[in-house]
Amino acid sequence: MRSEPEIYPGAPYPLGATWDGKGVNFALYSGNATAVELCLFNSDTDSHETYKIKLKERTHQIWHGYIPDLKPGQVYGYRVHGPFEPENGHRFNPHKLLLDPYAKAITGTMKWHDSLFAYEVGHENEDLSFSDSDSAPFVPKAVVIDSNFDWEGDEPLKIPYHRSIIYETHVKGFTQLCPDIPEEIRGSYAAIGHPVTIKYQQELGITAIELMPVHHFITDRFLAEKNLTNYWGYNTLGFFAPDVRYSSSGNCGEQVVEFKNMVKALHKAGIEVILDVVYNHTGEGNQMGPTVTFRGIDNAAYYRLKEDDKRYYMDYTGTGNTLNANLPNVLQLIMDSLRYWILEMHVDGFRFDLAATLARELHEVNRLSSFFDIIHQDPVISQVKLIAEPWDIGEGGYQVGNFPPGWSEWNGKYRDCIRDYWRGADSMLAEFAHRFTGSSDLYQDDARKPTASINFVTAHDGFTLNDLVSYNEKHNDANGEDNNDGESHNRSWNCGAEGPTDDPGINAFRQKQKRNFLTTLFLSQGVPMLVAGDEMSRTQQGNNNAYCQDNEISWLNWQDADKELQEFTRKLIELRLNHPVFCRRKWFQGLPIKGVGLEDIAWFQPEGVEMTEEHWNLDYAKAMGVYLNGYGLRSSGSKGKRIVDDSFYLIFNAHHESLSFKLPSEKYGQEWIKILDTRQSKIEETETFGPESLVEAEGHSVIVLRQPVQEKTPLKPLPGRSAVKK
Repeated sequence: MRSEPEIYPGAPYPLGATWDGKGVNFALYSGNATAVELCLFNSDTDSHETYKIKLKERTHQIWHGYIPDLKPGQVYGYRVHGPFEPENGHRFNPHKLLLDPYAKAITGTMKWHDSLFAYEVGHENEDLSFSDSDSAPFVPKAVVIDSNFDWEGDEPLKIPYHRSIIYETHVKGFTQLCPDIPEEIRGSYAAIGHPVTIKYQQELGITAIELMPVHHFITDRFLAEKNLTNYWGYNTLGFFAPDVRYSSSGNCGEQVVEFKNMVKALHKAGIEVILDVVYNHTGEGNQMGPTVTFRGIDNAAYYRLKEDDKRYYMDYTGTGNTLNANLPNVLQLIMDSLRYWILEMHVDGFRFDLAATLARELHEVNRLSSFFDIIHQDPVISQVKLIAEPWDIGEGGYQVGNFPPGWSEWNGKYRDCIRDYWRGADSMLAEFAHRFTGSSDLYQDDARKPTASINFVTAHDGFTLNDLVSYNEKHNDANGEDNNDGESHNRSWNCGAEGPTDDPGINAFRQKQKRNFLTTLFLSQGVPMLVAGDEMSRTQQGNNNAYCQDNEISWLNWQDADKELQEFTRKLIELRLNHPVFCRRKWFQGLPIKGVGLEDIAWFQPEGVEMTEEHWNLDYAKAMGVYLNGYGLRSSGSKGKRIVDDSFYLIFNAHHESLSFKLPSEKYGQEWIKILDTRQSKIEETETFGPESLVEAEGHSVIVLRQPVQEKTPLKPLPGRSAVKK
């Protein structure tokens, strides 16, 4: 780099730092700034900038300049001048080094220090005071990258929703304790893309890995001071940069290459990559938070401020601030970020944290907000998987079932209903039937399909599956908040003892309950989501809010994995993927099938007679049989041929005692083969039953019977793999 860098006018687009092979163009949006200085550092370890260069060009509120001869690896930041008027929403302070919102790589993490705040910490005027201490030694910095990468012809897998098995996991937690992964890469992107990890997911049957936040994030000061961390990562600082903490190869752009290599390896194995993204807020917190990026660049142009006092933030997220997705520059930031991760990083979809926040126009949640309009018409973003967490903490924020066509949703009503059913809570069988068949009451009226429902029993937030059947109460003592954090109403049941027990009867019952939950999940219509480790009985020791636990509480314990439950889960997923009757593309209609004379689905009482309206609405009814007609799929394969499958009869018994179920008459089938009984851990063909035979179902169990069809339609193999083995 020259001793005194030249600067040319450059261009206002694209935003961020762009290397063209000869130099770097810098562009930063700030509508209310009076001056912008680009700060260049000799290395990522420097505490102070070597050069401070004023950007003199301003086009449409974008400050820009081009510096020849700069190369990838250049470390930089900004200082932005303007009014410091918190009461009017302006918090400019040029003493604070600011991170580029469009940084493609970020080196270092936050080193908490009072200078990170634009006000004097401890001052009697609080955030209305002004700090003149330099924050540069303590703030993470942006890095110029070389975007060139050999993708080796990598293309989107485009696995259809109805054949997707989503696996929610954490980059570090999934691999940190895996003994078969080289120790030097555990907890990294490279570990997720390692052959050992990929083989495990392939053998389990996973088609999409959903990574908890990998956008560069902040660990809150109050956690750092307690020697805790923001392990989950829902505190974003950089929406374009893969977090450096998950890099095993370097922190000056190497993390970008490592992430791309991970995606490429997963795609070669036929596994999609979905990112959990947090566009509803940033890690800068409320008015008492640090000034490290958006707040110092243009507070009023990025955040939702209260109309009556712009000193304060609208908080629909519980984090202190809310990004203002109604503003054009914020919308552009979000769309540019999404397109970047699709086009440059090759990810296959997104799960939007607290997505109802993005739907808010002024205060009310509006499903036709500009955010959805723009995504719907975008030729890139609209073509990937879009999954909403359809709620936030604001008034009217629970929006399950209300997102527009093209979106799938985490179905919180499915989770609650299935938990209530298996713990024996008073609930209607009618709701269980809705959830099991894809929640048509939530999605059908909007011309959406059963795959709009992302079904889950557990998620990162809450009990693991093992803890769901082992604890009645949360045990979050390790979080340091006197067990006051986390959800108190978990719809869990400890099966007779709180926590680990030596009672063989209780332990056997817990294992059966896990199998009940997993069987219900993978045989329900919709898209199943499994949380990493639930298939191996992972425990968090009763902690249902392990967001700050970067330790053995959160990490998968591969040494103590429940091999029996792993194999049961693998066989369940294989059963689902081999039988389109469990993953329909269209809704059940309950009408006779032409040429067969039977409905596509029928519901039976234990006595073998069809359910009545009265029976649906009895809150004490806990048992039923479900007939799934393999001739009733009403769908065609990729070449237009009608899909035909085996038929199935499922018995659900959530009573505490055994019940005898009478199978339906011979018109529903001449021979039924029992292939699954959750009182046992194996999925295999055992007994054969004729029409109207009695089948004994143990209390709290599921039984699955199969009726083979002569000419079953072969399924097309998923991309990147051979056909699922039978």
